[in-house]
Amino acid sequence: QVQLVESGGGLVQAGGSLRLSCAASGRTFSRYAMGWFRQAPGKERDIVAVIRGSGGSTYYADSVKGRFTISRDNDKNTVYLQMNSLKPEDTAIYYCAAAWRLVKTTPNNFDYWGQGTQVTVSS
Repeated sequence: QVQLVESGGGLVQAGGSLRLSCAASGRTFSRYAMGWFRQAPGKERDIVAVIRGSGGSTYYADSVKGRFTISRDNDKNTVYLQMNSLKPEDTAIYYCAAAWRLVKTTPNNFDYWGQGTQVTVSS
């Protein structure tokens, strides 16, 4: 069982930055691929970024490439999402998720989810 708790969301102006954190419980954190998803009102939950357990491989949605960076600290059981050059269209609830066996970057491939943190970008 893995419990995930996100933090770091908030209100920021366009062009600004935020860093989201996701703290995980459990002793097997390093064996999970970790992902960040987001969901805007009335829209589906979409992948933002994924990082493998070792941290050596990452994936980004086209919409965030060059602006967002996913990283992890396995000693602290924490995954991060650094978000720069934020745009109003980045406004959403951001969720952290863990996948024991990463096959696809779709929500149904992830086993555990956090409660989400709101990110609002004003124009």
